[in-house]
Amino acid sequence: MTQVKSYSLFTDFDISLFKAGKHYRLYEKFGSHITTLNGVEGSYFAVWAPTANQVSVIGDFNHWKDGEHKLNVRWDSSGIWEGFIPLVEKGMAYKYKIHSNNNGYISEKADPYARRCEHPPKTASIVWEDNYQWKDKNWLKIRKEHNALDAPYSVYEVHLGSWKRHATEDRFLSYFELAEDLVNYVKEMNFTHVEFMPIMEYPYDPSWGYQITGYFAPTSRFGYPNEFKYLVDKLHESGIGIILDWVPSHFPEDAHGLGYFDGSNLYEHPDKRKGYHQDWKSLIFNYERNEVRSFLISNAIFWLEQYHVDGLRVDAVASMLFLDYSREDGEWEPNIYGGNENLAVVSFLKELNEEVYKSFPDVQTIAEESTAFPMVSKPTNMGGLGFGMKWMMGWMHDTLEYFGKDPIYRKFHQNEITFSLAYAFTENFMLPLSHDEVVYGKKSILGRMPGDEWQRFANLRLMYGYMFTHPGTKLLFMGSEFGQQQEWNFQESLDWHLLEYKSHKDAQNYYKELNKFYRSRPALFEKAFSDEGFEWISLDDAENSVISYIRKGTNEAENLVVVCNFTPNIIEKYRIGLPSKVKLKEVFNSDNKDFGGSGVGNPRMLTSKAVFWNNKPYSAEIKLSPLGITIFEIK
Repeated sequence: MTQVKSYSLFTDFDISLFKAGKHYRLYEKFGSHITTLNGVEGSYFAVWAPTANQVSVIGDFNHWKDGEHKLNVRWDSSGIWEGFIPLVEKGMAYKYKIHSNNNGYISEKADPYARRCEHPPKTASIVWEDNYQWKDKNWLKIRKEHNALDAPYSVYEVHLGSWKRHATEDRFLSYFELAEDLVNYVKEMNFTHVEFMPIMEYPYDPSWGYQITGYFAPTSRFGYPNEFKYLVDKLHESGIGIILDWVPSHFPEDAHGLGYFDGSNLYEHPDKRKGYHQDWKSLIFNYERNEVRSFLISNAIFWLEQYHVDGLRVDAVASMLFLDYSREDGEWEPNIYGGNENLAVVSFLKELNEEVYKSFPDVQTIAEESTAFPMVSKPTNMGGLGFGMKWMMGWMHDTLEYFGKDPIYRKFHQNEITFSLAYAFTENFMLPLSHDEVVYGKKSILGRMPGDEWQRFANLRLMYGYMFTHPGTKLLFMGSEFGQQQEWNFQESLDWHLLEYKSHKDAQNYYKELNKFYRSRPALFEKAFSDEGFEWISLDDAENSVISYIRKGTNEAENLVVVCNFTPNIIEKYRIGLPSKVKLKEVFNSDNKDFGGSGVGNPRMLTSKAVFWNNKPYSAEIKLSPLGITIFEIK
């Protein structure tokens, strides 16, 4: 039997940073690392288990026998167990067998820092490293331009397991297959970014990836870690940024996971009021513990550094920020000031964003935060949380509510479609129509639209046009772009066969052209987060259910006039106010016949006259298409 050899990757400085919660590259030290000691090849292991009295590595190499390879505990009270095991090589499966000082508790745990995991339902970690040769140097040089807050940002949200399945074998597509099919599709559809629902290893498919056990490992469902890097590379080669859903809010209780790791509440908060999430039946990280903060920030940095991703969408931020989130009176304890904010989370998120932007100033962090918590996307030196963007959940809710109504009733709900502009510039908002809006009986996006088939698709086009001309960046869940009929089912492929029908093919073509138009018009993105980029023409024409506004960029000559008609009525002569004597040229119309529309529009140049209207000195008469959005250049 080979013995565990004394060896360490940790310096005293590493240990002091770890204890202080300031070590942001823990993956370089913890986990398994293939190395050579005194001419012998093998693997170094390190795990944090301060309550243990014995930690052994069990695996393929010792027939999973407890006690064969006992790690050595460090002398510095760090709680780290480590050691070198000869002849343990890449591809071998392993776990940590932990004997706790707490009531003799014994557990078998996967490595929290494993770079690869077994394919579920198997749960072991795998010794792994790869020498992948990245080919995205050119992308990394210019991605600051693509990720900037004044750049176009249209995101395609994807669940890799159900975007498309292999047609004949009824299985997941591999990372390699996705690197061809998905990349080509996203490029063809003119999206600027993709966002992957969690790809970190998770044991339970119905969790969609939001219950993670392998924080440092891309899921083995679709292939090897280097194959996921290849997918990232191919996206970058096509000029597409990649955002990962990241879940620092909670983790599952699975026996091999982080919960009760060494017989104590190591990663989770020991107080159930702060450490257990009742909605998701999962454990909540202890943000008050320095080592846990280091674990989480190191994980964020890991994906940015090791996998070249261009952004992190941070899941369930609201559940983290508020001590009373989804809790009744008596089920939570106020903070030291008597409030409901989790002060440890506030400081953690600030620290996270400071480190991310310090190390990777050309990426974005995006908060899924559904409350009115202030300054989520403002810099930390201004008192904000430091995120680059925040999901605009209020816009999403109001817009879907409004579009779900029969047009005859919309005049009574004008405020629903205009209210978002009252607060649109308080944050750097991303407008999301995400996976959460097409599950649990909510219907698909198309399924929410009222009327006959023609009206449903016209409403869909109008809503997307309104979305793309509204201030903020954009996100759409997969399938919605071609009018998926059914709710999303994580176990099945999208209904790609629908593209055999003209209405769905037209809808797909519309979204592709809308993306293209958005990316080509600086007025729609250069000032997406500033009130300088938006001016109302009219927001109160409830009787006609019409709104009109101007979108502005840095060059006044590129400004656009946008008019939305939320009824199926054609309005032959509709007057809109204009700030000066100009000509209007129609450049986009959702009612175009190429998109499945009726073809009503303004083919000739229109000239404004000195007729005071909408509190503006000039005005012009335009023709409004039914359930249509019409966009004009100002000449």
